[in-house]
Amino acid sequence: MIWKLLDQLAKLCAILAGVLLTGMTLMTCGNLIARNATDSSMAGAFELTGVAAGAAIALFMPLCQVRQGNIIVDFFTANLKEAVNDKLDRFGALLLASVFVFLAWRTALGGLNVYQAHSETQIMGFPEWIVYAAMVPPFALTGLIALYQTVFGLTPAEENAA
Repeated sequence: MIWKLLDQLAKLCAILAGVLLTGMTLMTCGNLIARNATDSSMAGAFELTGVAAGAAIALFMPLCQVRQGNIIVDFFTANLKEAVNDKLDRFGALLLASVFVFLAWRTALGGLNVYQAHSETQIMGFPEWIVYAAMVPPFALTGLIALYQTVFGLTPAEENAA
């Protein structure tokens, strides 16, 4: 049950990332058409592209971890027993959980800092704290997924039963 919830939240994050990237693509296309057809363009569109790309990358991380899409170099472990590989995979998941919990924590602190400083993008004045706020939940979710995989294995029993 917990795994299904984590899986659904990861899929929701990926859908939000897809929506962000679609919006970014449409904005870029519209801006290029406007620039070439009317000699006018949206000032600072590249800032919004950077903002959306950063948030989208963070939003794709939970699904990447659910699907075990991170790079695994198994050159030295390919011939080891399955039990040994399972322990190594769990240790790797624990390390990844630690990294993403740390990222969530530091990103939250960074977001609070830029919020208090009223930091904005240079041309459009887009509040930078929004990007940080968009990145913290998927980082925390990725950490939770990796922690779950540490405890229950990379292929949880709930997934096998489904």
